Amino acid sequence: MGLVYDLNLWKESHQLVLDVYKIVANFPKEETFALSNQMKRCVVSIPANIVEGYKKQTKAHQIHFYNISDTSLEELKYYFLLSKDLNYITSQQYKILINKSEEVGKMISGYIKHIQNK
Repeated sequence: MGLVYDLNLWKESHQLVLDVYKIVANFPKEETFALSNQMKRCVVSIPANIVEGYKKQTKAHQIHFYNISDTSLEELKYYFLLSKDLNYITSQQYKILINKSEEVGKMISGYIKHIQNK
């Protein structure tokens, strides 16, 4: 594996993927092709776009993919809220997931600034 997998940003976003997959495994079966599927697609987009952006040659292209990661993260935060409101996750699980998400978001923003200043 290349250097991108050594980035804390990628590691934390990958851990968020694993966390979401564990959480949605406990969702009601009727959500298999609805909310849980949407959450999985969304969360996987975060580290996948980090990887893709990492390999792009220009700053503009790199930043574009990091922005996609960030917007997928924001979408995921809504799904966490919806999951809590539907009682699929507890308030405690929600807080943990939001805190992890906000940390990843800060890391994405920091990495974008790092790329811009190179």
